[in-house]
Amino acid sequence: MVTFDRRWLPLNALRAFDAVGRHLSFTAAAHALGVSQSAVSRHVIGLEELLGHALFERRPQSLVLTKAGGALLPTVRGSFDRIEHALNDVVRDGGGLRTLRLQLPPSFAQKLALPILQAFRKDFPDIFIDFSSLGITGAPRTETDVAVIYDRPRTGEAVSDLLWMSRVTPGCSPALAAAHQGKTLERFIADNELLHVKLEGEPPGIIWQAFSRHFGLGVRTSRGLAFDTAALAAQYAASGEGVALLDRDLFATDIAAGTLVTPFAETFEDGYGYFLHLSADDLADPVIAVFRGWMIRNFARGVPS
Repeated sequence: MVTFDRRWLPLNALRAFDAVGRHLSFTAAAHALGVSQSAVSRHVIGLEELLGHALFERRPQSLVLTKAGGALLPTVRGSFDRIEHALNDVVRDGGGLRTLRLQLPPSFAQKLALPILQAFRKDFPDIFIDFSSLGITGAPRTETDVAVIYDRPRTGEAVSDLLWMSRVTPGCSPALAAAHQGKTLERFIADNELLHVKLEGEPPGIIWQAFSRHFGLGVRTSRGLAFDTAALAAQYAASGEGVALLDRDLFATDIAAGTLVTPFAETFEDGYGYFLHLSADDLADPVIAVFRGWMIRNFARGVPS
């Protein structure tokens, strides 16, 4: 059995493996690295022989990571990422704290990113933040250090810290609520257009359907409009049209300001929440540890506004 030592790590082979794993193509990996396809193939085959395990399943028209390849790739990629960032930081400012790559879901970013980033920068002005936002549910699909994700609770290898669980209630404009004042919740929902938020991998209207079932409402929920983000659905509702299921914490500022109103007390925990997501391998990274600790402490006091 081979025992690896940092003195002779196969760095070129690992770099080739990372590129092939990224593109799932020897041709694309060779183009990205600026070398020949045969060189990339030789490196990967050599690494597989050294490990005693295949890293890719070669199919007629595609490559697929094996179990061993899927286990190795995140560590290799994360290690190269950290080396790249550290080298760039040394070039830029002599080795200060490196860039923190942060990803937030769109509605979270639109409603909460500004106060969070401003407060964090006040406490840690020397940390450079590279912020992005993508409209996905679940783990981030782009390279990032820390992400806030909107998802159901899950178990896995990643570290997942709960920020808060979503509690939704019907919300609309003040004018719409006034026009339907005195109606029961069931009648109110039946008489208005429903605004949905698309959830990846889930059928349209699943949250409204679950809400209706939970409160025993005999209304048809498979109607209305579907939006990419909760913020867009809320904005449409605030314009005077339709009813959205609003997360009371995410939209607390809008509700307090009266831009949106919640005419009924019924509140439903839809099973989704906002989680701080990062790799277990990154827990020792001082920048990531600083941001994680800061987020946990601040959200323990409630959702920022």
